[in-house]
Order: sequence, then structure tokens, then C-alpha cells
Amino acid sequence: MPDAPAIDDITTALEAWAPPGSAQDYDNVGLQVGDASRSVTSAVLALDATPAVLAEAKAHDAELVVTHHPLLFRPLDGVTADGYVSNLALQFAEAGIGLYSIHTNLDAAPEGVSFALAERLGLTDVGFLDGFADTLYKLAVFVPEDAFDEVRRALADAGAGRIGDYKACAFASEGTGFFKPGAGADPHIGTAGGDVESAHERKLEVEVARWNLSSVMAALQEAHPYEEVAHDLYLVKQKNSRAGLGALGHLEAPMPLSAFLDRVATRLDAGSLRYAGDPDATVERVAVCGGAGSDFIGTARGAGADAYVTADVKYHEFFETLGRDGTPQMALVDPGHYETEALTEALLRDRLREAFPQVDWHRTDTTTSPMRTFVSEGDAGPVSF
Repeated sequence: MPDAPAIDDITTALEAWAPPGSAQDYDNVGLQVGDASRSVTSAVLALDATPAVLAEAKAHDAELVVTHHPLLFRPLDGVTADGYVSNLALQFAEAGIGLYSIHTNLDAAPEGVSFALAERLGLTDVGFLDGFADTLYKLAVFVPEDAFDEVRRALADAGAGRIGDYKACAFASEGTGFFKPGAGADPHIGTAGGDVESAHERKLEVEVARWNLSSVMAALQEAHPYEEVAHDLYLVKQKNSRAGLGALGHLEAPMPLSAFLDRVATRLDAGSLRYAGDPDATVERVAVCGGAGSDFIGTARGAGADAYVTADVKYHEFFETLGRDGTPQMALVDPGHYETEALTEALLRDRLREAFPQVDWHRTDTTTSPMRTFVSEGDAGPVSF
């Protein structure tokens, strides 16, 4: 059995899947409490950090808790016992238990939160609902023939050339480079202060995601033999196929909205849900976004979705599903924030269990949402769940 990994080993694996640079600007992801060098033999996975989750971690002798939602979301004036968030962070620190958050970067990851939600609802042919724009760059670098393979491999290992399910994607073309070394230069070819030189070179072109730029450029400088590396770096406008929000897919067979609502409520363990739409309408093409996704109602409509499942939809936002005559153009279904994201716990458990089988991974037994639903049953009395 391999040695117990450090917290840093675990977070590195998670961040290769869901880079922190892909998180939303307002977010706070990463290690929130703890020592990254501490070894982990047991860990708890939860949607939220709560006192009950911390108690579970202690009961399991866990060194780490991994949550989707960050505890430290907004800046604190101090870490004291006076407020809920600061007091809980203090308790994690006093217990010596690390706390790590993987939030909107997991929302944006391939096979992330919305993909898991799509799978739970039985969707097939799933892709991003809205791939990220302005996050892709094209790097073109001119490499001498004898160093080409080394440079190409170094860039791929650093994260360049990832397109969809493919890695190490690149394009090469041949040509001749010309240069005149200055008197103070240390040229790979030619003599300092000498005449104009020429070299047979290959132009290597690769795509690079914004969050991989620093590592790719560092790898380029390390692997390239030239003192001054001639390269072009520019933004490309196509959307990122490996990062985005929401997911879009198809049901295995069309069904009426009424049946689809029952599927959503059942498979997400939602005691109730809010929706807009015609119960008799046919649903086949479905968009989903775990958590608060009302910003993408228009995107889902534009993608031709028959139904869009997300959470935290405001009253007036339900009107965005209506056509000019007031009839529903798309069903909008809101089972709840917790209900659309609780599956994140199992998603993380399965991923981490495969990567680190020597660690005991425990999905929390706690329903971390503080919200409850009250339904009046008239003469039969109220029901809460």
C-alpha cells in the first residue's frame, strides 16, 4: 500500500482536474485551514462545512475535510469565537483538521458538478451548456529541429494542447529563421557579434488555457535552447471545450414534463420543487446547472432546451421562459440549491478514492443545508421535511 499522501498531494490532484484559475473571480477556493504538508489517512467529503461535519471528521480521526462550498467565502475581520464562520474556522484549526474548498472551479470542470447532475437525471451526449470565452490562447514558438520533440513534450506536460478529450494537440510547420547575434549574446547557433545567421526551424502551435499560461511559459523557457525564445502569444475567440458552466444533453427517450418533474424530484431527493411550464409538454433536450444558475436561462433557451434544471431562481426570472404570447417556451425547474449539488459529495469521493485508495474517504452523513420545507396538509396537519 502506498504511503499516506499529504494534503498537498490531494489538492494537486484535484486542481489538475479543476484548476483554481477557472474559478469565478468572486470565489475563494483552495486550502482554507490547515497545514498542506500534513499526511492524510482519513478524510470527510461534504457540500458544506458545518459543526456536524467537523464532529464527523473527529469521529473518523480525519486529517482533512473537502467541501464544495467554501467556509471562508467573504473576508473576515478576525478569526474569533464570536461568529458562525470564524468560530467554525477556529475549531478546525484547533482540531488540526485541514479544510479545502473546490467550488466554482469544480462547477467549470469537465465531468464536474453539472455533468454529475446530468448523469443523475439520465442525460446522454452531454457537453457544456456554456463554454468559457476569452480563456484560450494560441502559443506559436519557433524551435530548431534538434530540440523540437523536447520542447513539444515539455509544453504538453505543462498543460498545453488540451482540446476536449485530447491531450498534447499541436501543429507544426517548417521554415527558416534569421537572426544576427549581438555582441553580448550567447547564441545557440552562430557567433556573438557575427553575421546574420539562418536556421532550419519548426513553428510549433498549441492552445493554452489562461490558468495554464504560467506553467507552460516556464516550461518553454526551460526546454527551449535559445537564449531569446521567439514566440507569439495571442487570445483566440472560440469557446473553451474543457471549461464552462452548466451541461446540455438528451433524455434517452422523450417524456412529458410531468414525468420529468417526477424524475427530478425522485432522483435528487427533493421533497418539492418549483417549476414553470406546461405539464403536458414534451421534454427531450435538457440543460442543467448545479446550484445557482438562473443567469443561464437565456443560454438554455438559445440552446434549444425543452427544460432547464437549476436552483435559486427568483420569481421574475421564471417569466424569462415565456414567449411573447405568454406561453411557456421552455420548462424551468428549481429543485433547490442543496438538492442539485449534494451529489458533489459522491463525485469527489469516487474521484479521490480512485486516486488515493490508501485513504479512508467518508461521505458525510449530515444533510448540511439549514433549509427545511414546510407543507400544510390542512386537517391532516403540517408536514416538515
